[in-house]
Parts: sequence; structure tokens; C-alpha cells
Amino acid sequence: MELNLVFYIFVFLFGLATGSFLNSIIYRLQTKESFLFARSYCPHCQHILSWQDLIPILSFIILRGKCRYCQKKISWQYPLVELATAILFTLIIYYTFPNFLFSIFYFLFSSFLIIIFVYDLKHYLIPDKVIYPAIFTSFLYNLILHSKFYILNSIYSAFGAAGFFLLIFLISRGRWLGFGDVKLGFFMGLFLGFPNILVALFFAYLIGAIIGIGLILTKKKTLKSEIPFGPFLVMGIFIAIFWGDQLINLYLNSFLL
Repeated sequence: MELNLVFYIFVFLFGLATGSFLNSIIYRLQTKESFLFARSYCPHCQHILSWQDLIPILSFIILRGKCRYCQKKISWQYPLVELATAILFTLIIYYTFPNFLFSIFYFLFSSFLIIIFVYDLKHYLIPDKVIYPAIFTSFLYNLILHSKFYILNSIYSAFGAAGFFLLIFLISRGRWLGFGDVKLGFFMGLFLGFPNILVALFFAYLIGAIIGIGLILTKKKTLKSEIPFGPFLVMGIFIAIFWGDQLINLYLNSFLL
């Protein structure tokens, strides 16, 4: 059985709607407002937004990136998060079909990771309200869908990754990475297991090094500047999710040639 184009379009639209909801969570985590019951409003003029202002992507395009009421610019974060969520959800369906239980868990994990990516990028902080539910969900994911061997593997990987980051945190006294990254490392190991955790860490450091050097060369940052590491870890996780097994096989096969 293969999924048809209509189903992929449905998943893409569902991802857009979910991305809009994630934007609301990201904003209200910082303002400490309820993201379930409070109405959406413009952060500049505080005007309550109507339904036509909340259509993912389309509203941003129609309004030309400006608030309908005060004409202040709307952050590009909103359409980018919506689009990224839609693309990720579509990829998840492609890679996990026909096991929809896997798909549901991966939708949840992707949502947690998108929030962490954006929030850490903006505020240099990984919120406990996100990382702890992500860790709990990962425990459920392993208990429901994996064998005892994989559960032990993931637990060892979680403590290994968290211990590695904790050591860096202690040696640097929090200057090289924050304690939130230690918690994120625990989630990474619990979710990915070994050896995919190595793929995620490798690409997180590789991407971080490339972007860090680029920022220094363009004089946007200096060697003493603080750069959040969470977004790079999130990128590493997604690479491991979609292409981890292929990359590991490619690496191992290179030694057999």
C-alpha cells in the first residue's frame, strides 16, 4: 500500500496548522501565558487577531508580513516555523509509513524539538516545560514500541550523552554550554539510542563549528560571544532520525572496501 498525493497534502496542511500552534507556545512560554485558552494577538499593538489573520503562511503573504491593525512587521519566525513543521511532518510520514504509531510519536518529538530550536535561538535557554515532557514521552515511546534490549541501549546512551555534556558544563563552569544542553543530551540518547546518538552529536558539532567560524569571519560574533548550542543539537537529531542508519552503513562500508 502506498500513500497518495492527497494524503501527503493533508499531512502537509496538518503540519502547517501544528507549526502555527507551536509558534503560539514559543511566544507564550516567554510571556508565561496560557497557550490553550488565551486568544492570539499582535505582540506590538495587542489587538486580538481574527481567523483570517491566523491562516498559516497564507496570512503572512496576504498581509505582506505586516500586522493588519498596526502595520508593524511580523517576524519571519512565524511562516518559517509553520513551513518547517509541515516539511518535517511530511518526511516523517514518508519514512514511518505504514506504522502510524511511530508517526504520532515522531510528530510529538518534532514538535518538542522545533520549540527547543527556536526558543534556545531566541532566548539562549531550553525550557524545562518542554524538555521534561520530551523525556517522559521518549520513555513511553521506548516502552511501547521497542524491545528490552533497545530500552537498555537507550538508557545507557542517555546517561552517556548527558554525562558527556555534564562534564563539559562542569569543566567550563557553564561557559561552553548550559545545563539545558545536559538535559537535551539525555533526551537525545533516550530517543536515538546507540549508535544514532553518535551521528547526531557528530553533525551537531560539525554544523556548529561551520556556522561559528562563519559568524566569526563575518564579524557577527567573536571568540568570546555566546552561541546557543541547542539548535545545532536539534539539527543533529533530525539528521540522525532521517538518515542515521544510512550514514552509519556508509561509514562502516567504507572500511570494507
